[in-house]
Amino acid sequence: MRRQLGEIALDAAIVRPPGREPLVLLNPVVLEKSTETDEQFEGCLSFFDVRGLVPRALALRVAYDTLEGVRCVSVFERGLARLVAHEVDHLAGRLYRARMRPGVDPIPVREYRGSGTAWSYEA
Repeated sequence: MRRQLGEIALDAAIVRPPGREPLVLLNPVVLEKSTETDEQFEGCLSFFDVRGLVPRALALRVAYDTLEGVRCVSVFERGLARLVAHEVDHLAGRLYRARMRPGVDPIPVREYRGSGTAWSYEA
């Protein structure tokens, strides 16, 4: 969610990794991306009936504010980096389909089921 209060941008990304507490990232800024990437299927409520192969960095260094107003810098890796990147992209108005390689189209969910590999959410 992106909101503007006068000259101050207020961005909020809520990331809900499986089996973990949600992460609330206020005003997140990606400071650094690893050069190592992988390509995994992603889905989105914007395109609920398809999945697309999206290349993403395997690690992100992100600055953000907490709900308590503390500025933090964290490194997110693998599946968690992918989730954070996906949500931060939304704040910039970008959907995962814009990240897909040219010529690669999303596939219907029924074709996707069982074809993807599980993401790793380890810290």
